[in-house]
Amino acid sequence: MDLSFIVSGFVVGALVGLTGVGGGSLMTPILTLMFGVSPSVAVGTDLAFASVTKTAGTLTHRLRGTVRWDIVRLLCYGALPAALLATYGLKHFGALDKQIGHLIRICIAGSVMLTVVAILFRGKMLEWMLAHPERQLQGRALEISTVVAGAVLGTLVTVSSIGAGAVGATLLVLMYPRLTPAEVAGTDIAYAVPLTAIAAAGHWWLGSINWTLLLTLLVGSVPGITIGSWFARSMPERFLRGVLATVLVSVAAKLVA
Repeated sequence: MDLSFIVSGFVVGALVGLTGVGGGSLMTPILTLMFGVSPSVAVGTDLAFASVTKTAGTLTHRLRGTVRWDIVRLLCYGALPAALLATYGLKHFGALDKQIGHLIRICIAGSVMLTVVAILFRGKMLEWMLAHPERQLQGRALEISTVVAGAVLGTLVTVSSIGAGAVGATLLVLMYPRLTPAEVAGTDIAYAVPLTAIAAAGHWWLGSINWTLLLTLLVGSVPGITIGSWFARSMPERFLRGVLATVLVSVAAKLVA
């Protein structure tokens, strides 16, 4: 086993455990840019990596009480059918060309930066929303918006392996501004487990998973995400917001590059 793959898996796993973000957004660029893995194999392997890694993270966040299962359920209502449809589309029409793939990355980078703004100014955003409750999505409208968001995430993740954490965190912060950073991380990780599992199964069907590489990454990532998830709730909220914002800026820079 290559030690560099194990270390990469540990670092990415720890960041995902702490923040809910960084899996596909960091691992896919690492595999393609640093290690020369082909994009299709990088996407498929990363999805399988994410499904196992985030299962471990979800168990830890559940023990810490930082998962909002009602939000997870709504996201899955949209994400899982979308992942199945996107997999069929990849099988029928082939992978997306480079121009469309780059456009998707640019759009995701923009949403990631929106997340950074939302996290850094969370306090002011909460004050504004409390002063203008009529502007907040509530009740049925919020539920429908969450399901639609899940459908968008399911499509993005299946075709690019990117978006489950980065875009998911954006939407959670914007639609549910009262969630703590630890709850954002836990909820973001939990809904991504079935989504990435379905998407990974689809890429297995397409023949784009490197199982040896996957096993090597998991040796580092499972302890990494377990440690990160355990300390997510214990970390001071301001520190965790800073870590999350820093990771997201790095993710956006990698996506644009």
